[in-house]
Amino acid sequence: MTEYSEQRRQPHRLAWTALAIGSAVVAVGLAVAFWRPLPTRSFVMATGAPGGAYLGFADRYQEVLARNGVSIELRSSAGAFDNVALLQDAGSGVSAAFAQAGTAPEFAADELVSLGTVFYEPIWFFCRCAEPPASLRGLRMSVGPVGSSSREIALALFRINGIDLSEVDLVDLDPLQSARALMAGELDVAFVVLAWEAPVVGDLLRAPGVRLLGFPRADAYVALYPHLTKLRLPMGVADLAANRPPEDVTLVAAKANLVVRRDLHPALQYLLVQAAAEVHGRPGIFQTAGQFPAAEEIDLPLSAEARSYYQRGPPLLQRYLPFWVAEIVHSLLLALIPLVGILYPLWSGLPQLYEWQMRRRVYRLYGELKWIERELHDTRDVERRRALLRQLDQLEERVFRMRLPNAYTGLGYTFRLHIQTLRASRIKEPPAGSRVDEAGS
Repeated sequence: MTEYSEQRRQPHRLAWTALAIGSAVVAVGLAVAFWRPLPTRSFVMATGAPGGAYLGFADRYQEVLARNGVSIELRSSAGAFDNVALLQDAGSGVSAAFAQAGTAPEFAADELVSLGTVFYEPIWFFCRCAEPPASLRGLRMSVGPVGSSSREIALALFRINGIDLSEVDLVDLDPLQSARALMAGELDVAFVVLAWEAPVVGDLLRAPGVRLLGFPRADAYVALYPHLTKLRLPMGVADLAANRPPEDVTLVAAKANLVVRRDLHPALQYLLVQAAAEVHGRPGIFQTAGQFPAAEEIDLPLSAEARSYYQRGPPLLQRYLPFWVAEIVHSLLLALIPLVGILYPLWSGLPQLYEWQMRRRVYRLYGELKWIERELHDTRDVERRRALLRQLDQLEERVFRMRLPNAYTGLGYTFRLHIQTLRASRIKEPPAGSRVDEAGS
């Protein structure tokens, strides 16, 4: 009885081996899942020059991402061209920035992707004058610092209009410095490319003695530069009481893109697009509700994450779970799904494998039983027959001592029944004339 109890408590080696293998695979899968790097808790975003809208928008991005436990370090720059250069330089540490359409070179797509267009940046041409000047000759003009999109766009427009830059006194001032100098009478013209939300724009539109010049040939500029858009600034929109501007003004605008490095973690890209929808999705002077962010590819291709967001919305897990919990679960699923594909056939086939192994322990003895049967049938030698009978007894003892689970004990009883059948049918006295008869006579 004690031996029987010990047999029941004895673990089956095959089952434990399979369980150990399965556990090891799961452990490796979990290790792989956690080895996949989680997103960093902070990254750097370039914001542009003081006085521009980039900084104000970046501050709002900070607030949105802070709710998800991610902080943004803001870094000032000369403008959109400088932002693109910083993004392309892996050593700069900058991972995200705003960049105007038309500022990114073709080869930048190897390292940078767009998360979509997010707002308009009109070209503002402010003049300290009562009437539009007939010529820019001799005027002191600010077109923005080197590396800014304002400077590059201004120079391009001057070239296509045949303006001799040697006749213009150009100075390199950022938008805030330009506004102060123009209102102080230290500048004649300020050329800036800024979003409507930039404080500088409102200050200059309301400043006494400062006039906003429009683009009567806006359609021509848009035809020549398809990345530009024609806009209309309504009369009095800056100050109804003072009626500033005093008439409708036709403007030309570029679209600002939210650009990131390709190696920015996908989860952070999703967060940035969600923040863009919250920050830029409301109606404004030049846009309708939901117009931005938009899945537009102008200079750079859309990232896979941005395209997925525009087509299907936020990732399913991020809709119901906190950001970091969703990301951990997502990482686990990425590793566990292929593991399930491996483990399921293993676990589903384990019972059949176990049954085959239990039956094999008994069935392989039938080879010995068959051999003993053949030898008993063919031999007439008494000693040889006795030796075979002893082997038959030993074979029966082996089956008796074999440790089989209760579900498979019937295999052992069946085998012993076959041994008894062999004894009854083959164990007979040798026929007359055999060596046994001669020995007894």
